[in-house]
Amino acid sequence: MLYAPKEEIYSRIKKLRHLMENASLDGAFFHYKVDYYYLSGTMQDALLFVPLDDEPILFVKRELSRAKRESPLERIVSIRSIKEIIHHIKPMKRIGMQLDVIPYNDVIKFRELVGDGEYINSSPLTRELRKVKSPFEINLMERAAAIQKMVYEYVPQVLEEGMTEIELGGILEAYAKALGHEGLLRVRSLNYEAYTWHILSGRTGSIVSQSDSPMGGLGLSPAFPVGASMKKIKRNEPILIDFGICYHGYQADQTRMFAIGSMPKIFADGYEACREILYSVLEKVLEGLTSRELFEYSKNLADKLGYGDYYLGYKPHKVRFLAHGIGIELSELPFIAATHDYIINDGAVFAIEPKMVFPKQGSCGIENTVYIENGRYRILTHTDENIIIV
Repeated sequence: MLYAPKEEIYSRIKKLRHLMENASLDGAFFHYKVDYYYLSGTMQDALLFVPLDDEPILFVKRELSRAKRESPLERIVSIRSIKEIIHHIKPMKRIGMQLDVIPYNDVIKFRELVGDGEYINSSPLTRELRKVKSPFEINLMERAAAIQKMVYEYVPQVLEEGMTEIELGGILEAYAKALGHEGLLRVRSLNYEAYTWHILSGRTGSIVSQSDSPMGGLGLSPAFPVGASMKKIKRNEPILIDFGICYHGYQADQTRMFAIGSMPKIFADGYEACREILYSVLEKVLEGLTSRELFEYSKNLADKLGYGDYYLGYKPHKVRFLAHGIGIELSELPFIAATHDYIINDGAVFAIEPKMVFPKQGSCGIENTVYIENGRYRILTHTDENIIIV
């Protein structure tokens, strides 16, 4: 079992306090388990309180002994009820709380308990904090990517004509879990559900569904209308495999293309256009373009290459992002998107995924997880980028 080092956790707390001070917060509570895991090193059932001028306190409901073993924090307190925290905190005027994820009823109860101070959404602080990855985090993401590479290299051994998309996905997921994949990609979103992978073949690659992505897939039923389906995989059609891996909480995201027999020219050419867009955009990242400028540059390049009608989906289903940050959640900062306007700095990690969707025919694309380091980009997902023909 791998635990976050004490210096890693306290470095994060120190940076958080700087952001809290700039926001004039007296203290902040973290109910959302992804964030208190990031700040404490444990995901046991708990509540983290970080005062501006004192040691953080981790209030643990279950399970205390594991929390103490997993977290390097000095003050870890057992509680049976949330009411007990009042004995450990001082009155505050400006209080941070994760208002984007905590249920409204819980906010009301918390106000009754802690008092009628001014409650400020503290989630932007942790999202900003997590935008820059440490060497410890990069190491875990590299290990996730190494598992990913083995999964993609396993595909030709098991891919057969006539097997269903969901069957192939199940085989690959079992193999990935045997290598250490945790089987879960966390997303900070209400009502978002998906497998940790997409396998879309032929026409299912052009089906749009609930997810904010160029293609959604058919899924198995109206109750789960996204991703792989019972469609049988055929020869001479595109097979898009987008297989995310999570290792010790940290994720890597990657897409590669496969075909049995041959890849139709429309998809082979579209795939090469996607590769050109990916690497051209990465060069522009290093030149200092903002995320919105990068997105517009990619659209213009797709138009120039003759793929404007298919790039990132087809009308009216086009998406407005090219890349999303990734770490312990699938959609972290930074984004390359129409609605984001900032420069992507050193320390950022994002998954960039140019894709083409051809109506009623299928889709193609590539995705890599990329780390910006010392003014350069480094691809963490180093699986062979050529179309694999089985």
